[in-house]
Amino acid sequence: MTDKLLRGRLLTFHRAPQNGDDTGAYTYLEDAGLLIRDGMIEDTGPFETIRAKARNVAVTDHRPHLMMAGFIDTHIHFPQVQVIASWGSQLLDWLNNYTFPEETRYASEEHCQLMAQAFYDQLIAHGTTSAVAFCSVHKASADAFFAEATRRNMRMLGGKVLMDRNAPDALRDTPRSGYDDTKTLISDWHGKGRNGYVISPRFAITSTPEQMEMAQALAAEHPGCHIQTHLSENKAEIAYTKELYPQARDYLDVYQSYGLLRDNSLLGHAIHLEPREIDVLAESGAHPVFCPTSNLFLGSGLFDHGGLSARGITNGIATDVGAGTSYSMLQTLNEGYKVLQLQGQSLHPLQAFHWATRGNACVLGLDDKIGTLAPGSEADVVVLNSSATTAMALRMDRAESLAEELFVLQIMGDDRAIDEVYLNGTAQKADTVTRPARVATLA
Repeated sequence: MTDKLLRGRLLTFHRAPQNGDDTGAYTYLEDAGLLIRDGMIEDTGPFETIRAKARNVAVTDHRPHLMMAGFIDTHIHFPQVQVIASWGSQLLDWLNNYTFPEETRYASEEHCQLMAQAFYDQLIAHGTTSAVAFCSVHKASADAFFAEATRRNMRMLGGKVLMDRNAPDALRDTPRSGYDDTKTLISDWHGKGRNGYVISPRFAITSTPEQMEMAQALAAEHPGCHIQTHLSENKAEIAYTKELYPQARDYLDVYQSYGLLRDNSLLGHAIHLEPREIDVLAESGAHPVFCPTSNLFLGSGLFDHGGLSARGITNGIATDVGAGTSYSMLQTLNEGYKVLQLQGQSLHPLQAFHWATRGNACVLGLDDKIGTLAPGSEADVVVLNSSATTAMALRMDRAESLAEELFVLQIMGDDRAIDEVYLNGTAQKADTVTRPARVATLA
């Protein structure tokens, strides 16, 4: 049995805050103890109370920094780490000019393994402890993705994309090979350690009806696997989808008709929706995923978080690297705030930090495991420094509330504000040797 005790300020959510005054939605402690036992959160509370229960446990003192559940990213592309910040296209041209050529490189197992290490390093550096990722069409990319997650004991979800048309020859599978590879990957990785497999038809444009039928079969055979794809990101994409599937009532009907909408379905973007599509989302329990930095970068449009939420639809929020421009969920919340502002919608910082932690965990159906610092949760923790830069410190001199501090982190924060990250209770930051927390055994 391995115990450790973290000390610092602590914020964890119990439910979604209705507004900035909804103090019952969260617990905030100025001097907290977070007791970790064998990678799980054993107890939290005022430091002296927790210390009395763990007299012989070494304390890692993170004061004055803020401890929260690690960030969760619900839509990111593992093979796009080297095309982030590629200039100047909208969606379909961006895919053809940058993404597809890059993803052909993932036929190499060695390249997949090298990029998996780099990908996970970036997630951890930015405070992300769980993510849902698209791999490339190559089985080797998913194997490398899950192998690296296993090595780091990191709760990750992902899957190889299914795509058998409208892509380079080197980036297409077939309906049968995509089905067979996915079945093998599910057998090898799903539910093993902290891994979860996601059935991943890339989007309707890159899958024939025959492949969509195979995706339908996979979904029926594996109800415990999440499903992920893209929906209504770009108007040219929607028009092309209607050409390819002329029998469909709308874009969403393609996925609906193949049985791919359920409460563990994740639909990236979902910007330009028809009224019927919104009705179906509300009925099915499927989750749109808001990708603000990507939507702004590609000029795709403004996500209607308020309108969808009013219909009882629960939205995720995500980076969408590489069209997304930052691995940081802090910067994702920053741009999300602005997108909503443009539509007369508000995003209070308490709501924002709930969204990136417990909110995204609820979208994934994993809020009993991740997203909070409640006892019994896996000990994935991020430690945030709201004075990480001189500009942030200058602003923090005038901050008078937790909400103000969170907003400084949301608007000005990035990887520099991530003081430490714990995965299953184990510290991860590469620079802890040069910038250690204070460690002591207190009497």
